[in-house]
Amino acid sequence: MPQRVFPTKGNLIQSKKTLALAKVGFDLLDRKRNILIREMVSLIDRAARIQREINTGYERAYMALQKANVAHGLISGIAESIPQETGLNITSRSVMGVELPAVRLEAMPRKLSYGFVTTSSLVDEAYIEFDHVKTMTAELAEVENSVYRLAYAIKKTQKRANALKNIVIPQLTGTIKFINDSLEEKDREEFSRMKVIKAKK
Repeated sequence: MPQRVFPTKGNLIQSKKTLALAKVGFDLLDRKRNILIREMVSLIDRAARIQREINTGYERAYMALQKANVAHGLISGIAESIPQETGLNITSRSVMGVELPAVRLEAMPRKLSYGFVTTSSLVDEAYIEFDHVKTMTAELAEVENSVYRLAYAIKKTQKRANALKNIVIPQLTGTIKFINDSLEEKDREEFSRMKVIKAKK
């Protein structure tokens, strides 16, 4: 439904300017949404690939752990000697105004913190496999979090674009038509009045 405004040429010009801006805004939001969707689709594909690699990695890691446990008994004491991870850095990058996390796990040289007398290469293998999975898990965390943020941004952008397309632009179009019709009616009345005045003279 058009907004009821006083039908003047000034209001007509202002309404046309606002309509032009609304159309530009809709086009920009539509482009932004398409770019975000493309980014999200590529990240979903990447997440699926990493998840498959992690599943395979965990299978290998737990198999290696099982072999080490069989050979040395439970190696939980040895596992406790491995230092905690401290090289995780989280920054962010912007895609069309959406802040996406960038998770980076610093590649530290693998230092064995347990003795060689009570262990074997089976323990080393389990340690290496779990270390590899840890790196992939950090990458997956980045990608999945980015997908959630992009999905939220796409939803918000879609709502704004819909509001412009279905509410603002039709209202402004109706307002412009109303003002045009009113001004044309006034012109016709003025023309008729002038004809009557001229005829009387």
